[in-house]
Amino acid sequence: MIGNSGAGGRAARRAATESAARAGLAARGVIYLLVGALALQIAFGDSSEQADRQGALAELAEQPLGSVMLWVLGIGLVGMALWRLSEVVFGKAGPDGRKWTKRSASAARFVFYAFVAYTVLTFAAANGNGEGGDGGGGGGGSGDEQSRDVTARVLDLPGGQWILGVAGAGIIVAGVWMGVRALLRTFHKRLRLGEMSRRTRRIVDVTGVIGGLARGLVFTVVGVFAVRAASEYEPDQAKGLDDTLRTFADTPAGPVLLACVAAGLVLFGLFSFANAVAAGLRYPWSRGVRFAHGNSRSRKAFPYTPCGSSRSRISTAPSHPGPSPSSKDAGTTVPSTSWSLQAASSV
Repeated sequence: MIGNSGAGGRAARRAATESAARAGLAARGVIYLLVGALALQIAFGDSSEQADRQGALAELAEQPLGSVMLWVLGIGLVGMALWRLSEVVFGKAGPDGRKWTKRSASAARFVFYAFVAYTVLTFAAANGNGEGGDGGGGGGGSGDEQSRDVTARVLDLPGGQWILGVAGAGIIVAGVWMGVRALLRTFHKRLRLGEMSRRTRRIVDVTGVIGGLARGLVFTVVGVFAVRAASEYEPDQAKGLDDTLRTFADTPAGPVLLACVAAGLVLFGLFSFANAVAAGLRYPWSRGVRFAHGNSRSRKAFPYTPCGSSRSRISTAPSHPGPSPSSKDAGTTVPSTSWSLQAASSV
């Protein structure tokens, strides 16, 4: 039984953050699905498509109720940005979730998704005014053109080559990090695996690993081109997502490699949907929860255990053989245990 008077406020923040996170994950899934599908068309010979965010938005705008879907997509990405902002303000879940390194990473994600949300909403507004089309949609041209323009501006700054080189190296590190995390299947920590069938878990693993590797590879190659542009002081060497994907088709593996990467991006889109539905999101404000009779749990985030696990319920039994607790002590102590989203939802 919870005796904390602030439980209502925590519950409200938790509900708002969860809704924002799930909407953002679903919106991210839509974009990766569309970009992957467009890249597949390029791999099979349709070179007129633009396989980047602008192309995905233009494709979406052409569908029935396209304007409505664009606005919904933009609002979902705003939710993703707000989720990352909440991690900056409150800290991430976990024993080290309040460290500046974790908050800095969340701040970078917030800036990224805020920018993406802005471009999508700008595109939606321009499309509603009849100004969309050809990937322009208020987005200032294709992603490749934007990349070259930004690169040229950075190179014109004092120390611009170093700034661009460091930024490119950061993108490379981020891409490698994405791939490694996918291989290690760290996404298991935020999924309610205990509620999934074996077949569903296998599908989640396939989409998470292959999709994460494809996403990491694309980020890494984008970073390599940025570093190359910095070293050669040549803005045209920088490539956006569309040019980067087309580069895979120019390798000895040809369109086959592009098709594999594109299929991986589609799988990552499906994986994002799985996260939106089955993620067991954890909340930093669940720390320091007060229980009945005034006992307080240590201010340590509850580690995640899939729902349905034998450890996903609060137990008042002692963790070692011994006499049963008296009625006076019953319910006043909580042994060290793992908490799932289902258990934490009562906090």
